[in-house]
Amino acid sequence: MPSYIGAIDQGTTSTRFMIFNHAGKVIGSARQEHTQIFPKPGWVEHDPLEIWERTQAVIVGALQKTGLGPKDLAAVGIANQRETTVVWERATGRPVCNAIVWQDTRTDVICSELAKDGGQDRFRHKVGLPLSTYFSGPKVKWILDNVPGVRSKAERGEVLFGNIDSFLIWNLSGGPSGGVHVTDVSNASRTLLMNLETLNWDPDMLKIMGIPQAMLPAIMASSQVYGIATGVLAGIPVAGDLGDQQAALFGQTCFSAGEAKNTYGTGCFMLLNTGPTAVQSQNGLLTTVAYQIGDERAVYALEGSSAITGALVQWLRDNLGLIEQSADVEALAKTVADNGGVYFVPAFSGLYAPYWKSDARGAIVGLTRFVNKGHIARAALEATAFQTREVFDAMNKDSDITLRTLKVDGGMVFNDTLMQFQADILGAPVIRPIVAETTALGAAYAAGLAVGFWPGVADLRANWGQDKDWQPRMDASQREKQYHYWKKAVTRTFDWVE
Repeated sequence: MPSYIGAIDQGTTSTRFMIFNHAGKVIGSARQEHTQIFPKPGWVEHDPLEIWERTQAVIVGALQKTGLGPKDLAAVGIANQRETTVVWERATGRPVCNAIVWQDTRTDVICSELAKDGGQDRFRHKVGLPLSTYFSGPKVKWILDNVPGVRSKAERGEVLFGNIDSFLIWNLSGGPSGGVHVTDVSNASRTLLMNLETLNWDPDMLKIMGIPQAMLPAIMASSQVYGIATGVLAGIPVAGDLGDQQAALFGQTCFSAGEAKNTYGTGCFMLLNTGPTAVQSQNGLLTTVAYQIGDERAVYALEGSSAITGALVQWLRDNLGLIEQSADVEALAKTVADNGGVYFVPAFSGLYAPYWKSDARGAIVGLTRFVNKGHIARAALEATAFQTREVFDAMNKDSDITLRTLKVDGGMVFNDTLMQFQADILGAPVIRPIVAETTALGAAYAAGLAVGFWPGVADLRANWGQDKDWQPRMDASQREKQYHYWKKAVTRTFDWVE
């Protein structure tokens, strides 16, 4: 068998291809950003063809860097930004419009209309999710309702819907010339269209949303062979597919009920493995499918999502020009001793867990003449930690498990100032693994299990190792005082959009 596994990590701002060895170590990688398109306030789009071009480019780049060829890879897996919605022509592979990104809020009116009869949680018992602009189903409905001619094509099976994973697998496996149209249970559980118990598209949800079944991908396990790649990975099994946050849970080897991880990327996403039981949240969390390995039973998770965390640092860089590169935010934050009384609630796309208020908008509160850009930078970092604390608390309430530590991964975990504040505001240790790119690693693990590269999950657990931990140092009264002011700041963002 070949000695390596490849993983495509297609994220919100960039695409990465990573090559791992049997020990789960990174052998080589390549990464490219893609364009963020903002046509109107609240609208966020990507060009799917640009993403497909960048995906091919990073595959070629990583293989060239390592001197490897496709034949050296046992399989390839995919992790993807989850709810970002693509509709494309079956015959040509051309998208009917730009991809509508998970952060996009244009479906607010659709969600509000659907919530009039039964409220925001009217479908939660079936799909595990509140009605929100976050999820794919309303985005598909918006495309069918607003892009001329698409609905009739959809009813004839001439256009296909998928999150980015489906679009990439279809293109990887031949595109118009025989590409397979599939998704996995973890991605399907983010659409508002899949029944959590049956793991099939729910006919009632399709009818309510007005979405023809003919345009939907087949729902498969997260770890199985879907097809054989053509093009730049010709001959390689495409064998793993996980939404990026579920992939990170998989990469962190959280295979037992009660194990949790938090990924710090464009947004922040905490997932708690709840085992083969779908736990309905009473505290604003999502019930989602974590993964399914082959013919085994699906494993579920509770998830808390914060839309804007790493994206807030990019906003300081790109929109305000406070820093030249994202990594500079820590140095700027360290020019001050504390936040100076400033709290920054980045509700740019509304508030996600545990509030689910799409009419909220961002706010910076507590400003005085004393405040400078260092305080703004520190408040931006602290916003990530405060949002994580809110989800952490909700998880402890929803599950019968008290989370005593937090495994962390993603780009922001190399920011020591943030990680120390995270431990302080949680009152719990924060642990970073040796391989922090756990999203790509999870996709590689899923693909490797499917082709026997790793015999079982015990082999994956043996690969996990701790790199660093942060212990809480803040006293309890200071912690609760700061958290109180954060909660107060959050209320200032409510009901802004009328």
